[in-house]
Amino acid sequence: MTVRRLLLPLPLLLVLGACGDDAGNGDDTAGGADGGDAGLQVIASFYPLQWLTEQVAGEHAEVTMLTSPGADPHDLELTPQAVGSVGSADLVVYSAGMQAAVDDAVSSQAQDSSLDVAPSADLLTAEEEGHEGESEEEHAEHDHGPEDPHFWLDPVRYGQVGEVIAERLGELDPEHAEDYTANAADVVAELGALDEELSTGLATCESRDLVTTHEAFGYLAARYDLHQMGITGISPESEPSPARLAEVSSQVEELGVSTVYAEPILTDAIASTIARETGTTVLTLDPLEGLTDASAGEDYLEVMRANLDSLRDGLGCS
Repeated sequence: MTVRRLLLPLPLLLVLGACGDDAGNGDDTAGGADGGDAGLQVIASFYPLQWLTEQVAGEHAEVTMLTSPGADPHDLELTPQAVGSVGSADLVVYSAGMQAAVDDAVSSQAQDSSLDVAPSADLLTAEEEGHEGESEEEHAEHDHGPEDPHFWLDPVRYGQVGEVIAERLGELDPEHAEDYTANAADVVAELGALDEELSTGLATCESRDLVTTHEAFGYLAARYDLHQMGITGISPESEPSPARLAEVSSQVEELGVSTVYAEPILTDAIASTIARETGTTVLTLDPLEGLTDASAGEDYLEVMRANLDSLRDGLGCS
């Protein structure tokens, strides 16, 4: 079950709404089960939450997105109009710690009409991603650092979040609660099929070392027994020092890594630098923080399957 709609980011909707008498008017919005009823008005903070919320809500909600396509969600800044819209929405779906501007807007405008999905995603730190399965005593010995927000790259965790979204939508709209539950079950099944494809496709590979521009793929690596080596940390804004570039280049050569992965919405300069130093190939791996014309698919599922193809190519999987 994949619902596809042309969804404009909320900042653009606000601009369009100022350009015409009827633009952005809820009475003219398609959606809802009863013809003229627009249903719930839901705001999702960035693409993975928009896509998942859209799948679960189906026809019973109008979902808009705060982050424009192609923009780095970590750097999001909100206009006063966008902040106001957060306060008027029936529900704001966000992940605390991912976007500071959204956290602030929810705190001031939507404390009682928001859903923070981070707890249901069971977020890990970058350190914990390499230590899943250890005892509590072993776990306590590590300085775990900041949490990794990129949970949607693990289809199993992503499905857990879908079920929580369905529960909250059902509380807001009891008349359609069964539909939300059924839609969530459908998307969990789709994500389960994707998980099986990834597990099978990455089961036997010449290399399990995943060298990426920034550490966005820890959940994917933990789920499918890969070892992520980020040139920068969890934040894509951090610039690697010459010492870090030299360190990664040395590790790439020692491990016999053949591929360095760049991202479609970030410059590939960092990955290309490592590739030049080590004679490796640069391929694309999409963290799916947003879709652009450069994305290798039209939605989450298509891009994740393109990621699988890229991983199989770069890691030498059979």
